[in-house]
Amino acid sequence: MSEVAELKLGGKVYQLPVITGTENEKAIDITKLRDMSGYITLDSGYKNTGATKSAITFLDGEEGILRYRGYPIEQLAEKSTFLEVAYLLIYGELPTKKQLEDVAYAISRHTLIHEDMKKFFDGYPSKTHPMGQLASLVCSLSSFYPESLNPNPTKEETELTMLKLVAKMPTIVSWIFKKAIGHPLMYPQNKFDYVSNFLYMTFGHRTEEYKMDPVLVDAMNKLLILHADHEQNCSTSTVRMVGSSDCNLYASVAAGITALWGPLHGGANQAVIEMLETIKNDGGDVDKWVAKAKDKNDPFRLMGFGHRVYKNFDPRAKIIKKTCDDVLAKLGINDPVLGIAKRLEEVALNDEYFISRKLYPNVDFYSGIIYRAMGFPTDMFTVLFALGRLPGWIAQWKEMRENNEPIGRPRQVYTGEIAREYVSMENR
Repeated sequence: MSEVAELKLGGKVYQLPVITGTENEKAIDITKLRDMSGYITLDSGYKNTGATKSAITFLDGEEGILRYRGYPIEQLAEKSTFLEVAYLLIYGELPTKKQLEDVAYAISRHTLIHEDMKKFFDGYPSKTHPMGQLASLVCSLSSFYPESLNPNPTKEETELTMLKLVAKMPTIVSWIFKKAIGHPLMYPQNKFDYVSNFLYMTFGHRTEEYKMDPVLVDAMNKLLILHADHEQNCSTSTVRMVGSSDCNLYASVAAGITALWGPLHGGANQAVIEMLETIKNDGGDVDKWVAKAKDKNDPFRLMGFGHRVYKNFDPRAKIIKKTCDDVLAKLGINDPVLGIAKRLEEVALNDEYFISRKLYPNVDFYSGIIYRAMGFPTDMFTVLFALGRLPGWIAQWKEMRENNEPIGRPRQVYTGEIAREYVSMENR
C-alpha cells in the first residue's frame, strides 16, 4: 500500500499521497489540498516546496552530493568536456563519439549572430552592466528568429532553437567583453572546440595569432561544467515559471539571466573579489579581517565560505581548488588580491572556528579567483556563470515542456485591508 500523510483540519482528516523519488526523497503531494479542504500551504521562498518532478540534477546538501543525470560531478569534471555535459543535461544520456561530433558540427553552423545585433551595443550607455546587455541580447534573439515564437513547435523546430542558443551564447558573451574594453569584435573560428572558441573570441586579437593555453581551456571547461545546473534554484525556477506560459526559449532564458543577476544568487563570486579588494585597501591584514568575521557583534561576513544548500562541503569547491592552483601556477601572476585569497583560504582550512562551523571555501571563492587571474573584470563573473548555466536552463525548460506542466500560478495568504467603501476626494 502506498504511503499517505494525514492532515487534521476542522474535525476532518485529509489523506495526502506521499511521493518517493529515485534517491528516496520524500514529498507530500498537496496538489488537491485546496480543492478538498479550502486550505493552501504557506512556504515563504518555497524553501520546502517541490514545484516539479525532475530527472535532471540530484543534490544532497547534507552529504555534499551533486549529480547530473546520475553521474557524479567529480567524474564529469575530470573526464568530460562542457559540450559533452551540455548534451547529457539536455538529452539525458552521454553522447556517443558520433553524436558529439554531430552536435559540435551543428553548433559550428550557428555560432555567428546577426550583424544588426552590433547596433545594439552602440545604443547601450558606456557603463551598462554586462548582465543587462546579456539579458536583452538573448531576449532579442526571438526577434531575429520569430519561428521560435510558435507555442506548439515541432520537435525539429525546438531542437534548432536550443542549438542556436547554445551556439550563439559564447559569441554574445565574448562581444560584451570586447565592447567593454573597446577592442574590435572577434568572429568565431569553427576549427576550435566550443570552449576554445570562446576563449579565442574573448582574449584573441586581430593583430596576432591567439595561442591557446591548455591549462586555461581545461579550467574554463571545469568552471562551466560545475555551474551547468544546480536543481531548482532561483534562476532555474524562473526559467521554468516563464516557460510554463508557453513563452519561447530565448525569453525564458533571458528571464533566468535577470534572476541570476541578483547579488543573492549569481553575484557571489564577484562579492568574493570585492571583499578581497577591501582587505587589500585596508592594508592586507588577513588576521584582522578573520577576527572581524569571528566577532558576532561585527556585521562583516566572509564571502565565498559555506553554502546555503551544502551543509557539509561544496563538492564543486574540492574540484575547482586544484584547478585554481594550476591556473595561478601557470600564469605566475603577482597579484596582491590573489595573495590575500590564498592566505584567507589557508586560515579557513586550518582554523577550528571555520572547521567546526563547516565554513569551507566554496565554488564561488575559487571561481572568482580564477576569473580574475584569467583577466576577466568582476562585472563579467555573473555573465560567465550564465554561460555555464545555459545547458541546465535549456534542459529544465525542455523537461517542463515535455511533461506538459501547467502554467505556474502560486497562491498567497492575503494580509491587506478587508472590504471597505470608496471615500470621495472631498471627504478624505
